[in-house]
Amino acid sequence: QAQLVESGGGLVQAGGSLRLSCAASGRTFSNYAMGWFRQAPGKEEREFVAAFSRSGGATHYAESVKGRFTISRDNAKNTLFLQMNNLKPEDTANYYCAADRSIILSALRSAVQWDHWGQGTQVTVSS
Repeated sequence: QAQLVESGGGLVQAGGSLRLSCAASGRTFSNYAMGWFRQAPGKEEREFVAAFSRSGGATHYAESVKGRFTISRDNAKNTLFLQMNNLKPEDTANYYCAADRSIILSALRSAVQWDHWGQGTQVTVSS
């Protein structure tokens, strides 16, 4: 059974940086799409942040994080990362790792299309 475990969240001041990790186990994820979503306090839906598409490994970012966040992966270690720089208070959220073996490109930014999820790690950015 696929398992995703996030780590690296915490409290940081605006302008600071954090690096999130997602350790994947239970299967080989090198051919999977993998990505990050976030859910802010009081919001019902998870918001797309960044992802690797399934084929070719192209990266995709939400406009709100472009130029500040960088997604990367280490397939040998089955680990996904999210480097977050110049953090803003509006980045405060619970951040989730997601994986899917067959998601198509047009569905990448839709949380409901992803099969596997971690439990989340909280990121709080103070002003």
